[in-house]
Amino acid sequence: MTVTQEQATWFADAFQKLIANVDRAIMGKDHVIRLVLTALVSDGHVLLEDFPGTGKTVLAKSLANTLDGTTSRIQFTPDLLPSDVTGVQIYDQASGRFTFHPGPIFASIVLADEINRASPKTQSALLEVMEEGVVTIDGEGHPVGAPFLVIATQNPVEQAGTYKLPEAQLDRFLIKTSLGYPDAKTSVALLMDSATRARASLVSPIITPDSIVAMSKLANDVHVDESVMLYLSTIVEATRTHRDVVLGVSMRGAMALARAVKTWAISQGRTFVTPDDVRELAPYVLGHRLIIDPDAEFAGAKAEDVIARILVDIEPPAYRAA
Repeated sequence: MTVTQEQATWFADAFQKLIANVDRAIMGKDHVIRLVLTALVSDGHVLLEDFPGTGKTVLAKSLANTLDGTTSRIQFTPDLLPSDVTGVQIYDQASGRFTFHPGPIFASIVLADEINRASPKTQSALLEVMEEGVVTIDGEGHPVGAPFLVIATQNPVEQAGTYKLPEAQLDRFLIKTSLGYPDAKTSVALLMDSATRARASLVSPIITPDSIVAMSKLANDVHVDESVMLYLSTIVEATRTHRDVVLGVSMRGAMALARAVKTWAISQGRTFVTPDDVRELAPYVLGHRLIIDPDAEFAGAKAEDVIARILVDIEPPAYRAA
């Protein structure tokens, strides 16, 4: 069913209210908030990589407070076990059977703080649930429900005691972005209000989980012209053949971008996707999925530069409104 203009206008208005609500805690970062909300509505997950003290945890908590649902925070450490994340089966003497006790992953929004500090074994516990929304314990699947968003954070400068996220784990994240430092005006405003330490507490719930699910279904019906999908596919294919890339974007990554551009389009009140939507989101959705050739990386090649060059080289199609 095609999205009507009235539905698109309602979606854009609700989306903007969510951004404004989170912005009460994270000031001056509307674009990053829009990216995170796009991942939420697109059934994806977010990796925030930035320096300490830039507000990664505050952003995750603020988004969690915006949603009137369940939230949890997992502080990843080297001694964290997979069962500490997913949950365990415990024998109940009264009933004479094992019962499942869910872990903190069973929440609408999960903050995985400093995810790269956990061992690869614990990181792998997230693979199934982030892809399928199900935790399998002793052969039995336990759905985490919808909506379900994992916001993971990691510090790019402190490598002692950390484990690099494997490609399979990175591929589960729809979007990778960073907050960066605030501009001068925002910095002054934050300093003037420095007495407020728990800034996430300024954010109150304004939307229910069911409403997010409804928005997600609406975004799925946004029209995408075949020429735009061909443009998207051509960009993905170019990442696989680029001379500086060892491993390009997978089909999972291509499908993730296809979902995200629909949400991005309707969040701006449009019933159709344009090539500009693809160009806008490609660096955030595709960049972290590339493995750069070591020699090229030593010479200064970066994933974001590869994506930027591909977007310049591939001519976008002309488009018209649906």
